[in-house]
This record gives sequence, C-alpha cells and structure tokens, in this order.
Amino acid sequence: MSNTTGHKKIIEVRNLGKKFGSLSALAGITFDLKPGEVMGIVGQPGSGKSTLFSLLSGMQKPSTGTIRFLGSKYVFRSPVTVRRAGIQTIYQTPQLVENLSVIQNIYLGHEIKRPKPRTMMPDDNAMYSGTEKILEKLSVHKSLLYEKIANFSNEQRQIIAIARALCQPASLLLMDDPMAPLSYDVQEKVMAKIHELAKTGVAVILNSYDMKHIFAVTDKILVLFQGQQIALLRTDESTPQEIVELIVGSSRKDQITPVIWAFEQYHAAQKQAEELKKTQAFLRQSLEQQDSLNRQLIVQLRSQLSALDTLNIALQDASRRLLTEREAERKALAREIHDQIIQDLLGYNFQIEEAEQGASDPEQKRKLQRIRFGIRDVVAGLRQVCSDLRPPTIDNHGLSAAISSFVSNWTEYSGINVELKIDSGLGRLPEAMELSVFRIIQEAMSNVKKHSGADMLELSVQRTHTSSLVLLIRDNGN
Repeated sequence: MSNTTGHKKIIEVRNLGKKFGSLSALAGITFDLKPGEVMGIVGQPGSGKSTLFSLLSGMQKPSTGTIRFLGSKYVFRSPVTVRRAGIQTIYQTPQLVENLSVIQNIYLGHEIKRPKPRTMMPDDNAMYSGTEKILEKLSVHKSLLYEKIANFSNEQRQIIAIARALCQPASLLLMDDPMAPLSYDVQEKVMAKIHELAKTGVAVILNSYDMKHIFAVTDKILVLFQGQQIALLRTDESTPQEIVELIVGSSRKDQITPVIWAFEQYHAAQKQAEELKKTQAFLRQSLEQQDSLNRQLIVQLRSQLSALDTLNIALQDASRRLLTEREAERKALAREIHDQIIQDLLGYNFQIEEAEQGASDPEQKRKLQRIRFGIRDVVAGLRQVCSDLRPPTIDNHGLSAAISSFVSNWTEYSGINVELKIDSGLGRLPEAMELSVFRIIQEAMSNVKKHSGADMLELSVQRTHTSSLVLLIRDNGN
C-alpha cells in the first residue's frame, strides 16, 4: 500500500449526484478525506450507498458534481483507470474469474515480472510469496493457492477479493459492505487490517450495516437518507442511537429500538454461531479420541447442533429481509422505467394511427396497422411484467398521495395547469384498485399532453356512499 501523507487531501467530493432518467438516485454528496482517515457510510437499503460507491469506483459516471483525487480534478472513465490511479474497490459480490487459481486472480492485470533481461515473464515465486503472506492473515491455508475459484465457498471468494485489493498499491480503499459473508473471526482480522492501512496513510471508505464495525474503525460517518446526504459527523462525537435516528429518519423510540435490536441481534447471533461451530468441531475430535465418552458427547453435540440450527434460521431470516429490501429498491427503479416506456409507446401508437388514417395506399395502411398491433403487443407484455409492481408512493402513503405527487411532477414538465380534487375520505383501497386507478390517470394525462393541445385540466377522484369511485378527467383542448 502506498503512503500518501504528502497530500493534504486524498479525495474531495463536491455536490455529487446521479440521475437515471428523471429519477434522482443520489444528490448533494459532499465530503473530504485526508490520508489515514476512515469514513463510514450508513443508511437504509435504497438510500444510495451502492450508487455512491459505483460513482467513486468508476462503474458509473456522475450526473452532477466533481471529484478531486490527490489534489487534481479527475474524470474516472472506467474501473481500470480508477485502479491505476490508486483507488481499489471491494464489492458486495466478489468480481473473480472462476477458472483461474487464487494467485492468478489476485495478480490478474498487475502481474509481478521477473528481473531483467526476462521482464516479460511473470515471477511465479514472488506472486506466490505475496499471496501467501496476505492470505495467511485472513485464515486461508497456503495449500489452496493453486486451487480454482470455482471450488471455493462464498466466504472464501470474498476473502480472495479482499486480498486482491490489499495486494495492490492504493491511496484510497473503497469497501462496499464486504463483511456480510465473512465469519466473525475473519471480520475481526479485516477490521485490524483497516487500522493497519490507515496508519500507513491509506484513506478508507466503509459501507457496513454493523454499527460496531462503523464505530470501531471510522473517524467520521456519512449518513444517507433517500438518496440525500443528511449528516456528516465525527465518530467520537456521535452515538449509535444518534446515527440510527438519522438512518430511520425519526427520533421516535418505538421506531429506533427495533432497528438497533436488529443490528445487535444479527451480529450477536453470527458470533454465537461461530462459537458453536468451534464447539462442534472440538466435540467431534473428542469423540474420536475418547470412545468411553461417546454417549455423553453425542448428547452434547445434538444440543449444540439444535442451538446452531436455531441461530442459522435466525441468520437466514435476517439475511432474507435485507435481500427483500434491496429487491424492492430495484423494483422501484424498474417500475419507473417501465411506466415511462409504456407512455412513450402509446404516444407512438397514436401517431401511427393518425398516419394510417391519412394514408391513401392500401398496402401502406396494412403495414402501419401491423406496426400498431405490434406496439400494442409490446405494451401488453410490459404491463404484464409491471402487473405486480406498485409506485412506491402508493405503498407508503396511499392512492391520494401518489396521485398528488404524480400530478405535481406532470404539471412541472408538461406546463399544463391541473385543478385537482381528491375526496378527503378516499382512504386506502384494495391493491388492485389503487394500481388500476393510478395507471388510468397516468395514461389519460399522457394523452392530454400529446394530443389535446390543452392548457388546463380538471382531475377529480370522489368516493360515493356505495364505496365505488367516480373518476373525472376533463381538459379545455380540442
């Protein structure tokens, strides 16, 4: 690792943001890191942490803001140029080549060459020595160094990915939640390595759901909430409760306590599971050495296995909840994209229909009709894909809030004023009805914008005494 203490600041980020179409995934990110500083990034799933890491690592280009690295404004054109500049990244999912060995993966792209005159030949001995040295500290036996990655477990793969980043010279190390698949002992060794790197002047940015990790190694904490930077605090001036309040977006105890409990219980259970595994291994060894104690040890082993199974179920449940939240984030983005595509396709369909009506050639009419029918099939397919997706505003606040939010955004980009009337007693409706009403309003207002030439629109949603809905959409156009 390179010592960069000669630079006043390793990285300076100013007003960094990322948009996907009209959807803002990240905005207003600003921070600095000096040599040897460690910064933690925290937030709920969907708060923009992984998006920020993708911008810093060169996986994606920012929509707004600037990044200065080692004192100079830098445009990260690809992950390769980022690595060459001195920024190494450890991802949530290891980026390894399955059919290559451990040594080949660790030195892939930066192989150690033999001394002159044979500079084109890789120095296998030097690479073996370097790999053995770093992996010994991470509990990987040297007998596995020539083994192919395809034969490794998820934990072993993540350890290899961490070792690869640590073997390369760097001024800045990005760690995007790499701890999840690691055992408790290996996590502790990685934390010790972060301390060691910081002492050499390497700056580190760590994303972790474990508050104990965050408070153990960081100098400051960046808190994200719904894609926005809401706080940048010194770690020694903060408390876990304060950070969780910012993550949750509330100071209410009934909302904070379950989150703190989930963090603590998840990692406490993980530690206990590791201890039980060690106990299980010890008991098995004792069974082989002391036949006279077989029955007693078997009873103990069963008890330990039962406890381990219970803890493993708890760990799987917690992991499943985290995956579900991340899946919901991806669905929300897909939902917005699909909605826009559907509206654009319907607009093109109307244009083709007008061209078809004005065409005099029967053959041309038939071709246009086939194109129209094809577009309808595509729209039908997209709607089927989106049938189980719901706008996030509906999920969180109901149909009234979703309509109000959509109308506000629609007015802004269309320039058409909307007189909105929503029954105050509308309340929550069955999921299918809420989604159907929302889609009808989307399509109707899109048609108004594209075809009516109106500058004023009236939208009314009322609930009758028979619990049915009356939906009125009226404009002053043609």
